[in-house]
Amino acid sequence: MAKDGRQARWDSHNQQRRQQILDAALVVIEAGRPGDEFHVQQIAVRAGLNRTVVYRHFDDRADLDRAIRAHVLDDLTAVLIPTVSLDGTIRQIIRRIVGSYVEWVAAHPAAHTFAVQEISGPFEQGTDRIAGALVDVLRRALRLVDADLDDDERLLLDPLAHVLVGAVFGAVRHWVAQEPREPEAARLVGMLSLSVWSLIDGHARRIGLELDPDRPIGELFATEGATP
Repeated sequence: MAKDGRQARWDSHNQQRRQQILDAALVVIEAGRPGDEFHVQQIAVRAGLNRTVVYRHFDDRADLDRAIRAHVLDDLTAVLIPTVSLDGTIRQIIRRIVGSYVEWVAAHPAAHTFAVQEISGPFEQGTDRIAGALVDVLRRALRLVDADLDDDERLLLDPLAHVLVGAVFGAVRHWVAQEPREPEAARLVGMLSLSVWSLIDGHARRIGLELDPDRPIGELFATEGATP
């Protein structure tokens, strides 16, 4: 039992040290410009550790980079997931999600650029989580308007969500890499929000639905006697 207690304390120590290294890495990355190279020695100095200690917690540089990317994307998804809800009008919902993403990227341009350099792995997992949350919201919204979808149409919701997420991510990725960064963030949010609505509206009309983007979703709950 005593050995188990020591092991638990050691595991906790290692986890705290690993977190210390990842936090230091983010400080180093965000001190530079998007795309700047950084070195393990810089991370070690920032964390107040010896370089060899850093590598005790990661297999190699590639493993460290993957962990940093996962750390960045965990932070981003923690910001975005709560915004993917049915609160407000369709237009407000779209703008809330897109605006939160652009605002986060504008505040963390170097971290975002590093995180999305490798499309597979943490980035793919992060976009899958966000797209999955969007699919859930789309399904609930379709139930509220009593949409009669066949199985084939239901299967299209997942790729549609990935199209929406991928389009926004791609546009913002390009935007944040530019110097100077144009257009300004507010205009970018407006354009992307309109584009997302146009895609949703087009697909809705294809299956016979006419959606009012300025009608509060809460009115649908009252009309249909449903809950979100």
